[in-house]
Amino acid sequence: MSSLTARKWRIAVPTGKVKFFDENKGFGFITGDDGNEVYLPGTSVPLGTRLRPGMRVEYGIGETRRGAAALQVSVIRKEESLAEKNRRSPEEIVPLIEDLIKILDHASTQLHRGRYPDGGPRIAQALRALAEDFDV
Repeated sequence: MSSLTARKWRIAVPTGKVKFFDENKGFGFITGDDGNEVYLPGTSVPLGTRLRPGMRVEYGIGETRRGAAALQVSVIRKEESLAEKNRRSPEEIVPLIEDLIKILDHASTQLHRGRYPDGGPRIAQALRALAEDFDV
């Protein structure tokens, strides 16, 4: 009695970044993650998709008489991180920054007088919290 084992095949799909894409001319180039440039014909871009430089894409490769060309291009959508979901809106950050400026101005005055400001740990905590909103 023989047992059959299932094999899982992985097909590597090339990925890279759009170097440029000119909608009027109908072509562009992708710089693959392997460093190779691939011709990007407009016919390989799904209808309604606007490609911009730096966008991450995955694509198939086909050979043309001029070399490799991208086929069936699709944009790789970045998953939104938890930090991005919890990020405060710019409207919420403005009053926090204005308050922090006042606190830091007062702290600067105390430092000029040769002493550390009162509430140093709270100031540090507020700066870290604000930095988290900027560093997403």
